[in-house]
Amino acid sequence: MKISRRDFLKWSVAAAVALNVEFNLDDVNNVLAAETDPPIIWLQGAGCSGCTISTLNVTNPTTIDNVLLNKISMKYNSTIMTASGDLAMQTLDQSATQHNGQFILVVEGAIPTGANGNYCIIGEVDGAHLTMQQAVLKYGPMAKYVVAAGTCASFGGVSATGANATACKSVKTILTGKTTNPVVNLPGCPVHPTVLIQSLLDLILIGKPTIDSYNRPTKYYAKNIHDTCERREGSDATAIGQAKGCFEHLGCMGVYCKNVCMSMKWNNGVAWCIGVNHPCIGCANPTFPSNPLLIPQ
Repeated sequence: MKISRRDFLKWSVAAAVALNVEFNLDDVNNVLAAETDPPIIWLQGAGCSGCTISTLNVTNPTTIDNVLLNKISMKYNSTIMTASGDLAMQTLDQSATQHNGQFILVVEGAIPTGANGNYCIIGEVDGAHLTMQQAVLKYGPMAKYVVAAGTCASFGGVSATGANATACKSVKTILTGKTTNPVVNLPGCPVHPTVLIQSLLDLILIGKPTIDSYNRPTKYYAKNIHDTCERREGSDATAIGQAKGCFEHLGCMGVYCKNVCMSMKWNNGVAWCIGVNHPCIGCANPTFPSNPLLIPQ
C-alpha cells in the first residue's frame, strides 16, 4: 500500500482528533519536510531480530519504504544499512554526536551483562570490542528518547529466561536514572509494527507519551486482550483449535496480557493468535516466557 504525503498528513490529523491530542499542523509539515529530523539510531542486542522483521512488514499507517524515505531518518540499523565494519561504527558515533540530545534510540533485544557484556558484541572501535551494554550505556543518555522495542528489550523476555550465563537485562534496568526521559517500553514478541512506527512518529510530532507503571504507552497497552476478545461472551472451549468458545480455562493469557492484537491484528490485519483458534501466550507480559501457557492436566 502506498500513501501520499498529503494522505499521511490527513491521517495524522484524524488520529490526533480521535485521540484528543493537540498539535500544530505546521509542526507536522515541518517535521516531515525537514532533512534534519531527529534521527533514529537502532541497536540490536540479544534477540532474534523479530522486531526488525515485524517493522519491515508495516503497512499501517504506511509501508516501510515510505517510512524510511519520507517519515523518519534512520541513521543506524545493522540489519538494513549497507555500511559495515569501521564505516558502520563511525556512522553510529557520528550520528549520535551530531544529534546529541535530539535523536531517538531504539533498542531491540535484551542487554547481556554477563562476562562484562561480551556475549553481545556489536562492533569494534579502535580495535576494541564494543559490547551492546557499552553502547546502550553510552548512547542511551545522549538520546532524547529511548524506545525498548519488543519484550526482550522491555522486560528481558526469552533472552533473560531462567539461569543463563548471559545475565540479560532489560533496557530500563540498564538505563534507570541515566536518561532525559523515561524509557518507553513497547513489548510484544514481536512488537506490533504499527505500534512501533506510530510510537516513533508520535515522539517526533507530539512528544513523550502517557505511560503506565511498566513504562508502556497507555495508548496501546491500556486493556487486557480478554476485555475486548470476540470470544469472551461465548461458552468455554473444551480444546485448543476449536473455532468457538473462550480459551480462558485452557490457559489463555489474554486475561492478563495488554496488547493491540484484537484491535489491530497481525499479518496486515488478517489474523491473530485467538483468531486462528489458539490461546494467547501473553508475549507482551513482563513475565513472558515463564509459564506462557499453562494447560490444566
